[in-house]
Amino acid sequence: MSERTLCVIKPNAVEANNVGAIIAMLESAGLRVVALRMTRLSAPLVEAFYAEHVGKPFFEGLKQFMVSGRVVAMVLEGDNAIARCREVMGATNPEKAAEGTIRKKFALDMTRNAVHGSDSPASAEREIAFYFDRFSTL
Repeated sequence: MSERTLCVIKPNAVEANNVGAIIAMLESAGLRVVALRMTRLSAPLVEAFYAEHVGKPFFEGLKQFMVSGRVVAMVLEGDNAIARCREVMGATNPEKAAEGTIRKKFALDMTRNAVHGSDSPASAEREIAFYFDRFSTL
Protein backbone atom coordinates (compact mmCIF):
# COMPACT_ATOMS: atom_id res chain seq x y z
CA MET A 1 0.00 0.00 0.00
CA SER A 2 1.51 3.32 -1.06
CA GLU A 3 1.71 5.91 1.69
CA ARG A 4 3.66 8.98 2.74
CA THR A 5 5.81 9.64 5.77
CA LEU A 6 8.00 12.39 7.13
CA CYS A 7 11.71 11.95 7.71
CA VAL A 8 13.82 14.68 9.32
CA ILE A 9 17.60 14.65 9.10
CA LYS A 10 18.75 16.13 12.40
CA PRO A 11 21.44 18.81 12.98
CA ASN A 12 24.31 16.42 13.71
CA ALA A 13 23.85 14.58 10.40
CA VAL A 14 23.40 17.82 8.43
CA GLU A 15 26.53 19.31 10.02
CA ALA A 16 28.51 16.15 9.21
CA ASN A 17 27.46 16.34 5.52
CA ASN A 18 25.54 13.06 5.69
CA VAL A 19 22.38 14.35 3.96
CA GLY A 20 23.15 12.80 0.58
CA ALA A 21 24.16 9.45 2.05
CA ILE A 22 20.99 9.30 4.16
CA ILE A 23 18.75 10.15 1.22
CA ALA A 24 20.55 7.52 -0.88
CA MET A 25 19.87 4.88 1.79
CA LEU A 26 16.17 5.79 1.87
CA GLU A 27 15.90 5.80 -1.93
CA SER A 28 17.71 2.46 -2.14
CA ALA A 29 14.99 1.05 0.12
CA GLY A 30 12.37 1.96 -2.49
CA LEU A 31 11.25 5.28 -1.01
CA ARG A 32 10.81 8.31 -3.25
CA VAL A 33 11.44 11.90 -2.07
CA VAL A 34 8.37 13.94 -3.05
CA ALA A 35 9.16 17.09 -1.03
CA LEU A 36 12.27 18.39 0.70
CA ARG A 37 13.02 21.45 2.82
CA MET A 38 16.07 22.60 4.75
CA THR A 39 15.28 24.87 7.68
CA ARG A 40 16.34 25.90 11.15
CA LEU A 41 13.86 25.35 13.96
CA SER A 42 13.15 27.82 16.76
CA ALA A 43 12.54 26.69 20.36
CA PRO A 44 8.75 27.25 20.04
CA LEU A 45 8.66 25.15 16.87
CA VAL A 46 10.56 22.32 18.57
CA GLU A 47 8.11 22.49 21.48
CA ALA A 48 5.19 22.29 19.06
CA PHE A 49 6.66 19.42 17.03
CA TYR A 50 7.66 17.35 20.07
CA ALA A 51 4.67 18.42 22.22
CA GLU A 52 4.22 14.92 23.65
CA HIS A 53 7.73 15.10 25.14
CA VAL A 54 7.56 18.56 26.77
CA GLY A 55 8.23 18.16 30.49
CA LYS A 56 10.04 14.84 30.18
CA PRO A 57 13.56 14.71 31.64
CA PHE A 58 15.27 14.52 28.24
CA PHE A 59 13.24 17.25 26.53
CA GLU A 60 15.40 20.31 27.28
CA GLY A 61 18.47 18.57 25.85
CA LEU A 62 16.50 17.52 22.78
CA LYS A 63 15.22 21.07 22.29
CA GLN A 64 18.70 22.57 22.58
CA PHE A 65 20.03 20.03 20.10
CA MET A 66 17.23 20.58 17.56
CA VAL A 67 17.77 24.39 17.54
CA SER A 68 21.56 24.00 17.25
CA GLY A 69 21.65 23.75 13.46
CA ARG A 70 19.76 23.14 10.26
CA VAL A 71 17.50 20.16 9.64
CA VAL A 72 16.32 18.61 6.38
CA ALA A 73 12.68 17.58 6.35
CA MET A 74 11.41 15.38 3.55
CA VAL A 75 8.23 13.63 2.56
CA LEU A 76 8.87 10.09 1.43
CA GLU A 77 6.42 8.02 -0.59
CA GLY A 78 6.26 4.32 -1.31
CA ASP A 79 4.74 1.01 -0.36
CA ASN A 80 4.50 0.85 3.44
CA ALA A 81 6.59 4.02 3.60
CA ILE A 82 6.25 4.48 7.37
CA ALA A 83 7.45 0.99 8.29
CA ARG A 84 10.09 0.96 5.56
CA CYS A 85 11.52 4.32 6.63
CA ARG A 86 11.63 3.24 10.28
CA GLU A 87 13.39 0.01 9.30
CA VAL A 88 16.06 1.91 7.34
CA MET A 89 16.47 4.38 10.23
CA GLY A 90 17.06 1.65 12.82
CA ALA A 91 16.41 1.66 16.57
CA THR A 92 16.27 5.01 18.37
CA ASN A 93 19.24 3.95 20.47
CA PRO A 94 22.12 3.67 18.00
CA GLU A 95 23.79 1.04 20.20
CA LYS A 96 20.78 -1.21 19.55
CA ALA A 97 20.36 -0.27 15.88
CA ALA A 98 20.97 -2.99 13.31
CA GLU A 99 24.11 -2.88 11.17
CA GLY A 100 23.59 -0.95 7.95
CA THR A 101 20.87 1.33 9.33
CA ILE A 102 21.07 5.13 9.31
CA ARG A 103 21.33 5.39 13.07
CA LYS A 104 24.02 2.71 13.30
CA LYS A 105 26.08 4.59 10.71
CA PHE A 106 25.43 8.24 11.59
CA ALA A 107 23.98 8.62 15.12
CA LEU A 108 26.11 9.86 17.98
CA ASP A 109 23.77 8.96 20.86
CA MET A 110 20.05 8.70 21.76
CA THR A 111 19.41 12.43 21.25
CA ARG A 112 21.77 13.03 18.35
CA ASN A 113 20.45 9.98 16.50
CA ALA A 114 20.66 11.51 13.00
CA VAL A 115 17.00 11.17 11.92
CA HIS A 116 13.38 11.36 12.98
CA GLY A 117 10.61 9.43 11.25
CA SER A 118 6.85 9.35 11.65
CA ASP A 119 5.62 6.36 13.64
CA SER A 120 2.04 6.08 12.37
CA PRO A 121 -0.27 7.35 9.63
CA ALA A 122 -1.73 9.94 12.02
CA SER A 123 1.75 11.16 13.01
CA ALA A 124 2.82 11.28 9.36
CA GLU A 125 -0.16 13.44 8.45
CA ARG A 126 0.44 15.84 11.36
CA GLU A 127 4.20 15.99 10.85
CA ILE A 128 4.03 16.52 7.09
CA ALA A 129 1.61 19.40 7.68
CA PHE A 130 4.01 20.84 10.29
CA TYR A 131 6.89 21.11 7.80
CA PHE A 132 5.00 21.57 4.53
CA ASP A 133 2.09 24.01 4.37
CA ARG A 134 -1.32 23.24 2.92
CA PHE A 135 -0.52 25.14 -0.28
CA SER A 136 2.15 22.63 -1.25
CA THR A 137 1.73 20.67 -4.48
CA LEU A 138 2.22 17.35 -2.71
